[in-house]
Amino acid sequence: MTTDAQEQSAELQAIRDVDARRALVLTVSIAATVAFVVLRLVVALSGHSPLPVDEWWHNLMVATETDVGIVVAWVPAIVGGTIGMIVIGILIVLLLWWRRGRGDAANMACAIVLVVAIGAPMASIIARSRPNDSLAESVATSFPSGHTAVATTVVVTLGLLLRRWYVWVVGAAWVLLMMWSRTYLHAHWLSDVIAGMLEGLAVAGLVWCAVEALRDRRAVRSDEPAPTES
Repeated sequence: MTTDAQEQSAELQAIRDVDARRALVLTVSIAATVAFVVLRLVVALSGHSPLPVDEWWHNLMVATETDVGIVVAWVPAIVGGTIGMIVIGILIVLLLWWRRGRGDAANMACAIVLVVAIGAPMASIIARSRPNDSLAESVATSFPSGHTAVATTVVVTLGLLLRRWYVWVVGAAWVLLMMWSRTYLHAHWLSDVIAGMLEGLAVAGLVWCAVEALRDRRAVRSDEPAPTES
């Protein structure tokens, strides 16, 4: 009886922990969405011109620009570019499918596809110009940063799926490096990369919550007894 009670107590505690984690992720995702909308409104009210903090950060990047820094900044820019993220995205999805099953693989695939499907048209509609002295892209529009959005989406999704502290630490460093890279190469304003980070955070969290809810529904259905024939 004691063993059964302990097992039941452990199961209840595990359920509470999972529910608390999902509530936290959902709260952060909604907060990121609200913050993104607020930032979007601020940029719109400025006439899509650079904000004062954008100009300050841009001048700082120009003042600290070196040949070595440019080479370093191009590394995440290339890795996080269209071709790089297609290759890396496919590899991550395949590895997740192999090691953790199709559920986690589908979670990652859906998150990446959704963040691109939202961000690319949004950038075209907003049509904010990039800095005039961009060392990278100069044609496409600037808000939000697609590189940063996809990088954040991949990192947050991996962190939620793998639940390892070092994934979060390394992932956060990669996102910050990407944000620095895009502004160091003058391809984006600071508010662009912040918006990309918020977009990725929101999409990754909401997709994860949706996938987990679907998993719960399937688990409940599988536990239901099959109907008996009369």
